[in-house]
Order: sequence, then C-alpha cells, then structure tokens
Amino acid sequence: MTNSNKSHAAQDAMTDNQSSGSATSRKRSSGINLSRMRKSYALKPLAIGIASVFLSACGEEKQDAQIYTSLEDCKRDFPDAVERCDAAYKTATEEAMRTSPRFNSEYDCEYEFGANQCRTVNTNSGSVFMPFMAGFMVSQLLSPNRYYSQPLYTSYSPYSSYRSRWVTADGNVFSGDIRKRNYKVGSDTLKPKPTVNRTMKRGGFGSSVRAKSSWGSSSRKGSWGG
Repeated sequence: MTNSNKSHAAQDAMTDNQSSGSATSRKRSSGINLSRMRKSYALKPLAIGIASVFLSACGEEKQDAQIYTSLEDCKRDFPDAVERCDAAYKTATEEAMRTSPRFNSEYDCEYEFGANQCRTVNTNSGSVFMPFMAGFMVSQLLSPNRYYSQPLYTSYSPYSSYRSRWVTADGNVFSGDIRKRNYKVGSDTLKPKPTVNRTMKRGGFGSSVRAKSSWGSSSRKGSWGG
C-alpha cells in the first residue's frame, strides 16, 4: 500500500470513530431528563415566599423597654417626664387588675409566686387571690405617639420554673433574672393581654409558662425564628 493510500485509510478510520462516538453520546443523552435537571435548579414560588417571611420575621424591628420596680425609679430616669411615669404606672396597675392570674385560694397562689406574694381582691363573683405586681415595663415613654406600659411579676416559690425571673400576665418569661432591667422587645410583647375572668388551680400558671417556653424554643429551632 502506498503512502497516499495509507493516509486515506487513516482518515476514514478517524471519521468512523467520530461518528460512532457521536452516536454513543446521543444514546447516553437520551436517558437523561434535561428538562428535569434544569427545573431542579429553579427557585420554587413557595420557597421564595417562605424565604421572604423568614427574612421579615428575622428583620423585625425591636423596641427598647425598661423595667421599674417603683414609680420613683421611673421618675429618676425621666425627670422631664414625671407625668408620663405617673400615667404609665397607673396603666400598669389597672392592667394588673384586668389581666393578672387569679386563684381561688391563697395557698394555690403562693405555691406559684411564693409566701406573702399574693393579695386578696374582691370581684363581682367573690374574693380571689392575685400576685402582687413586682414591676412594670415601659416602652417609648418619651415618644410623641402612644407609649406602652404593662405589669410584670416574679416568683419566689421553690416550685416555680420562673423563680427570680420577670414574667408577663399571660406567662411569657424574659431572659435573665430580675436584676436585668433593660430589654429589646418585639411587637408581640407589647400587645394587650387578654382579660382574665376565671380562676386557676395550683400549678396552672406554671403550666402555661412551660407551654409558652416550649413553643418558643421549637419556633426558634424551626424556619420562623428571627
């Protein structure tokens, strides 16, 4: 075979190999769903919605709030707004009468909040026992718009899960102990609390505190925490 014939034979062999490789490639590609692959990298509308809610929840603007154990402490911090301190304290005491946990017996109340931490209150349906207001929280006291005030409680009972901690009338416990007086709070903390008309049994308030704490922990672990 001449050199010219050998060259033509080699070129024909290369052409056959390329054709065979292209056919094999087409066969392999026919088993792949390219459309599905492209879709798998596309953001789903639901995922986008969840991401937006997640960012919104995490980006909630919190407000400064202070806790006072006496009216005088508030006036000392806000000497130019003593009238607002008076009004905030009055609001907190009125809210305590409306929203405080109530018990049929002094024993049940003291089991939750500690010895000598409860008082007798006469209502239209009879006498009930309520914990003393241990402090009051204020927010935006100097704001030209509406300020916020609510009563807070604590427990000195050895049986309490919120002993020496601040707790709201509906059972939300704040981080730290009662020595902590400054917080950043969200809108849920500032919402008006529901009116309480029923009494509860011993351990009932503690159960509601534990339920809220468990729900809050699971929320922080899930997708909605901020």
